[in-house]
Amino acid sequence: MKEISVNALAQIIKAEPAADIDDSVVGVSTDSRTVNPGDCFFAIAGDNFDGHNYVKEAFAKGAVCAVVSQDVEGGTILKVDDTTKALGDLARHYRQKAGYKVVAITGSVGKTTTRQIVYHVLSQHFRVSQAKKNFNNQIGLPLTLLDAEEKTQIVVAELGTNYPGEIAYLTRIASPDIAVITSVYSAHLDGLCDLQTIVQEKLSISEGLQPNGVFIINGDFEQLVDSHRAKSGKIAEFYTFGKSDPCDYRARDITYTGFGSSFTIDGTPVKLPLAGPGNVDNALAAWAVCSKFGLTAGDFSQAVKTQPPVSMRAELLQIGTLTVLNDCYNANPASVKNALDILTNLDSDRKRRLVFVCGDMAELGPQTEDLHAQLGPSIAKAGVKLLMAVGKYAKIAADAAEECAEYDLQTKCFDDTLSACNNLKDSIKDYDIILVKGSRTAKLEMAVDKLKQLFS
Repeated sequence: MKEISVNALAQIIKAEPAADIDDSVVGVSTDSRTVNPGDCFFAIAGDNFDGHNYVKEAFAKGAVCAVVSQDVEGGTILKVDDTTKALGDLARHYRQKAGYKVVAITGSVGKTTTRQIVYHVLSQHFRVSQAKKNFNNQIGLPLTLLDAEEKTQIVVAELGTNYPGEIAYLTRIASPDIAVITSVYSAHLDGLCDLQTIVQEKLSISEGLQPNGVFIINGDFEQLVDSHRAKSGKIAEFYTFGKSDPCDYRARDITYTGFGSSFTIDGTPVKLPLAGPGNVDNALAAWAVCSKFGLTAGDFSQAVKTQPPVSMRAELLQIGTLTVLNDCYNANPASVKNALDILTNLDSDRKRRLVFVCGDMAELGPQTEDLHAQLGPSIAKAGVKLLMAVGKYAKIAADAAEECAEYDLQTKCFDDTLSACNNLKDSIKDYDIILVKGSRTAKLEMAVDKLKQLFS
């Protein structure tokens, strides 16, 4: 972050009373445990912790000021009505003055992997900064923009949503030069209700585009494309990517293997070391972005072949004799079906047992039970031989899979992840191929860690 005076910061966020001191801010933090000398500490009140309780700790670690919305004691205090909004206001101002380009990525699935591919490829040609982990909300996005070093040329950011209007708010902070929608599926239905609401929410990312901005969406989603074209207003540059003929950025000659895929773009062969059809889509979205920064198909192909795996997102692990597909960061119906496709491809010779450790899919609202039941045919089609269901909704998927499986499908159901972990020793056999997939609420990484303990 470029240095900014406390006085200027106070004016930007409209703090009362405005500061009148000589100190400068060299960074921002919302976590007192990670405050560095020279930081401004934003006291955010969250579900589990209230930052106002840690202002003294932040000053003790060298914070030069704290932005608060409550009366607290400490050093230089900047009081505002809403500390989260103040953080966004600072990030919006900083982004406008910093001079870097912004790529903003949203989507029901694939945004983190797409962001990682864009970062990996562009970093070989530019000075690039990206979101830490999945910093994609009203706190994470501002921190991403503010964290960029002074010489950064491009920032690659994620925009997430749980309710209508969140992406519109975030995109006006980011003011992207390039905005991307990776996909639209049924996800976060607690706050977004139905697919059309999700489509409109994702499309709102274009509302913050720079006047000469580029808008890139997945052209294989007809409802997304039609809804965009029906909206009023004109975007300077609009492109689609996908596997179908009308797409501007298209993959051809696609071949899937257990550990990756190969395809061509503009006649150039590409080898992608990330498994599954979904990752081909992610790579195409990334290619569309990279092309707008002047990279050729050859540049992209050369860089993407060294793409590292993305933690807990279709991450292939070899644990002793086991092959484990660690895809437990999150889950919705589309991402589960994509993971099952990868699982099937991993057993190319059909000689190993397929195991699915399945957790609940969260935030699906009134459709939760139906959407879990609809997983049954996909599980059976994948040829899963052992299904370990974790949670009451995963049990619905297990019952549905048993009902439609025309082979001997063994199911084991558990109330929680710890119970499932305690059963892994008796359930898992050498040379099994195991998919571990569920929403964050299930914390299925515990099962992956247990497998490492048992079989490494």
